[in-house]
Amino acid sequence: MNLDNFVVRPHRRWVEPFSKLAAWSDIDADAWTGLAREVAGLPTELPPQDEEAKRFDLLMLKLQLGVLHPVPGFDRLRDQVKRIAALLEAQSSIPAIRLQLDLILELQSDEWWQDVTVPILEGVRRRLRDLVKLIEKGKRRIVYTDFEDTIGEHSEVDLPGFALDDFEKFRSKARAFLRGHEDHLAIHKLRRNVPLTKTDLVELERILSQSGAGSLSTIERAKTESHGLGLFVRSLVGLDREAAKEALAFFEKGKTLTASQLEFSNLIVNHLTDHGVMDAARLYESPFTDLAPSGPESLFSAVQVDELVATLDAIRSNAA
Repeated sequence: MNLDNFVVRPHRRWVEPFSKLAAWSDIDADAWTGLAREVAGLPTELPPQDEEAKRFDLLMLKLQLGVLHPVPGFDRLRDQVKRIAALLEAQSSIPAIRLQLDLILELQSDEWWQDVTVPILEGVRRRLRDLVKLIEKGKRRIVYTDFEDTIGEHSEVDLPGFALDDFEKFRSKARAFLRGHEDHLAIHKLRRNVPLTKTDLVELERILSQSGAGSLSTIERAKTESHGLGLFVRSLVGLDREAAKEALAFFEKGKTLTASQLEFSNLIVNHLTDHGVMDAARLYESPFTDLAPSGPESLFSAVQVDELVATLDAIRSNAA
């Protein structure tokens, strides 16, 4: 905000102190009220934001308010987000959209929306707001219809494998929340393959419990089944691709690798990027066996295989 602007100048006593980061560390109710009354409506010199992104912000804000104070129009707003997700899915060939494809697919299922929370919706807003503008112009118009369906006799049909249990719902919601908060220090460490401290693990448990993604008992189950909360979270957020490459570079250092060996190494990088960790047993499964049918020993020496396994173990231990 430009203090020389004649609209901003009368509010200088509010604008000036809150232009410094330190002022935001301890804000009471009076400060919030003053900021809303004196500062929120003032002009800034920030570049204008994309119109589609701002419209998506408004849609997600209405949904968040609907979670806090249930309103009749919540289902309509939810369905609008589902339609946006479907249109984004149709353009999954665009790299930026493909990176968020897991979330885009999950948003279109009814199970994902059960017990959704405000922090989870905020994560969706942050991850998709800049992608909405990529939807083809001709497909943005929403057509509403008004007619009655004719429904005959109904019966329940069991579709095994399609229903998500409570733990899978927790995983889905936790993934959406965590990927929307990748700037958090502990999550950033996990993504960058930096060893976690006990304090980091306590903080991870705190933000997960406060997200509303699942109960404390569900989080305990995740810790048990994944052999630690750090490994569970890493499995959801994955490993930063550059961090995965750096970890494998330690294994490749001093070696002159063949084209097949480099391709095998790239497959490992792909797996770590998607799943965060990797058991050595996966080296004997597809897609690795598509390149080395009898396992890594057909491409590497026994010593090199041991080094590769040690590298994978080190990546895992950093998240433990």
